[in-house]
Amino acid sequence: MKLTPAEMATVMGAEVVAEGGVSPPGRATIDSGATGPGDLFFGLRGERADGGEYAAAAIEAGAWGVVVTAEMSLPLSGGKYAHEGDGVWVFAVPDPLAALQGLARTWRRALGARVVGVTGSVGKTSVKDIARALLPGRVHANRENLNTEIGLPLTVLEAPNDTEVLVLEMAMRGTGQIAELAQIAEPEVAVITNVGPVHVELLGSVEAIAAAKAEVLAALPADGTAVVPAAAGELEPHLAEVPRLLRFGPGGDVYVAQSQVGGDVTEALVATPEGRQLFHFPFTEAHNLENALAAVAVGVALGAPLTEMADRAANIGFSRFRGERLEMGDGIVLVNDCYNANPVSMRAALSHLASLGEGRRIAVLGEMAELGPGAVGYHREIGACARAEGVDLLVGVGESARGYDPDELVGDPEEAAELLAAQVEPGDTILVKGSRSAGLEAVAVTLEELLGAPDRG
Repeated sequence: MKLTPAEMATVMGAEVVAEGGVSPPGRATIDSGATGPGDLFFGLRGERADGGEYAAAAIEAGAWGVVVTAEMSLPLSGGKYAHEGDGVWVFAVPDPLAALQGLARTWRRALGARVVGVTGSVGKTSVKDIARALLPGRVHANRENLNTEIGLPLTVLEAPNDTEVLVLEMAMRGTGQIAELAQIAEPEVAVITNVGPVHVELLGSVEAIAAAKAEVLAALPADGTAVVPAAAGELEPHLAEVPRLLRFGPGGDVYVAQSQVGGDVTEALVATPEGRQLFHFPFTEAHNLENALAAVAVGVALGAPLTEMADRAANIGFSRFRGERLEMGDGIVLVNDCYNANPVSMRAALSHLASLGEGRRIAVLGEMAELGPGAVGYHREIGACARAEGVDLLVGVGESARGYDPDELVGDPEEAAELLAAQVEPGDTILVKGSRSAGLEAVAVTLEELLGAPDRG
């Protein structure tokens, strides 16, 4: 970060308790165990502990400086933790999280990068991953799940000073959270991938979810662009005041004129307001083609040439546990899609499963969390969807999965893997999917131990 310590103190609303060297910090961290030389450690307050208690450990690990509450700064102000040569910067603030967010907003403005904010009930991580690959220039995006009120500012502060485009995924668990993230990111392009019954337990209705997602639209500047599905559903009432609108999907501004799947590639002729372009996408899932349309629409909004985006399509790669394809031997394929699950993504995954392989289709499904009072009905509907898609063996994991009416119900992921190892046949294709709380990533790990190490496709 090419900001002086004085500038940093100002934007964080900090009192400088101790001064260090003149060189800027390398990155921001919130984990003292992961803090190293040159890092700026933020001691965030949690429900059970104050991260400022670990500031001394961060300093001893070589931190450039720490940001803590005034109370936590007192033991650090006497020079005890000075480095050899340079001292350590100690900033005292009322709220370390607000300081982290304020510093990130300032760095975002200092970068002068163009910013894309991506949210939605399903597909936001995949749209982020595809956009990061397709957009020309120096693009920086969230790692892993750094998409919250903590993760997003850390992502911004990780951005190199030559970043030209920031693609920022925004998570939502309640009203006001997207607005909070948008105040940090200040996007000029806002993507809402879709709105579905995700977090209904927290917000009460799909309409309320749409309103919460639409908070990102209010952050757009006068010349900003919203990228939304052609069939926006409950989101539609929130689109009337959007400065510029680009819709993707059938009937939209960016759509597939024709496509075909061959091998592991989807060849698609994509129509846009700027013309048509042939893309060769390194995936076969229909839902990822929809995600790719959203990413192409982002490029159109930013003025990226279609030919450049098409040339970069081969670079597309997805985050772990999102449709990760594992070759287990004997023609057995495991699709590891266990990062999250809801009725929309479950239907898409089961539809993709139906298109794979020539052997049996096996679905190992964990619970779909946070669906509220309608959870049992949603699980029942997905079980019926699995049957309609031709699933040959449906395995439910955990008591909540009983609603799928599975052929086999097991207690935990390890038991599911043992059952698969005993029943799997050459040529089978296995889908593993559930909410993060189900912990289904352990299915692949245990099955790997039982069957042998897979090749990661």
